[in-house]
Amino acid sequence: MGKYDVNFRSAETVEVEESGKKGFFSRLKAGLAKTRDNIVKGMDSVFTGYTAIDDEFYEELEETLIMGDIGVSATTQIIDRLREQVEEERISQPSKCKQLLIQSIREQMRVDDTAYDFEKKQSVIMVIGVNGVGKTTSVGKLAGKLKDSGRKVLIAAADTFRAAAGEQLAEWARRADVPMIGGNEGADPASVVFDAVTAAKARGVDVLLIDTAGRLHNKKNLMEELRKMNRIIDKEFPDAHRENLIVLDGTTGQNALVQAREFGEVADLTGIVLTKMDGTAKGGIAVAIQSELKVPVKYIGVGETIEDLQKFDPDQFVNALFELEPEEGSPLY
Repeated sequence: MGKYDVNFRSAETVEVEESGKKGFFSRLKAGLAKTRDNIVKGMDSVFTGYTAIDDEFYEELEETLIMGDIGVSATTQIIDRLREQVEEERISQPSKCKQLLIQSIREQMRVDDTAYDFEKKQSVIMVIGVNGVGKTTSVGKLAGKLKDSGRKVLIAAADTFRAAAGEQLAEWARRADVPMIGGNEGADPASVVFDAVTAAKARGVDVLLIDTAGRLHNKKNLMEELRKMNRIIDKEFPDAHRENLIVLDGTTGQNALVQAREFGEVADLTGIVLTKMDGTAKGGIAVAIQSELKVPVKYIGVGETIEDLQKFDPDQFVNALFELEPEEGSPLY
């Protein structure tokens, strides 16, 4: 720790980063097109279709948000906040409510300043979720990003159930140029985690990333295996900063919320990686998840390359959803 200067960035590096952010914003905006059709067009029709702000107006707006997968809890909070602001500012025209609603959605999605502390501390990040959501890919992309920022990274291939999992992760490890520790197919995942923790301590690793099997949240034996791995980390690496990131498929909408709740009963979820946000009509789930679970979305993915997984930024997301340009002076995404 301390031997990597992660704060030094050349002018060229900053320029490349800004270019990448602009490119990601464009891809995110394109990826949210179906969600935009699902939510924004419905909202606009409410704002333009009503001449007065009354109970019927609020009910129609509420239904539009819920049908857009923003969820009951987040929608209730957004509408309640809108009612307060309309009364406080004595707004009478529905069309003037749009900016207030957009700002309320931003507020629902704020990520705490401490959300990325693992980038600065010696950390163990366990990546969990059901089959097919993109866990292994997310581990590989995160490894590459952390390595590029100057961190010493080690990957643990604890998915010993799926035959091709180790090979897939090994390919990502090669791309990211980081070492990997894995077990044979059918090996005890907990033993892989033990070996990885031991190696991480011995090598002075900054971040240990653990890929786990795609656990169906209703399979008790697999969930117990997850508890076992967590206990090993608690015992063998007690001083490490801990992260349990759940990877959720943005195309599954409310089902992603169900999965997160189930996993939250087994592991202390610290963050969400929301994948496959390109082309889904259910992007509103990004708002619902944070509001319902009080667990922040930390990363969002819109494609297959390393650059297509980025830190979640509520301003970036809302700007892309509503096709707004970033304000002058703000970071360009």
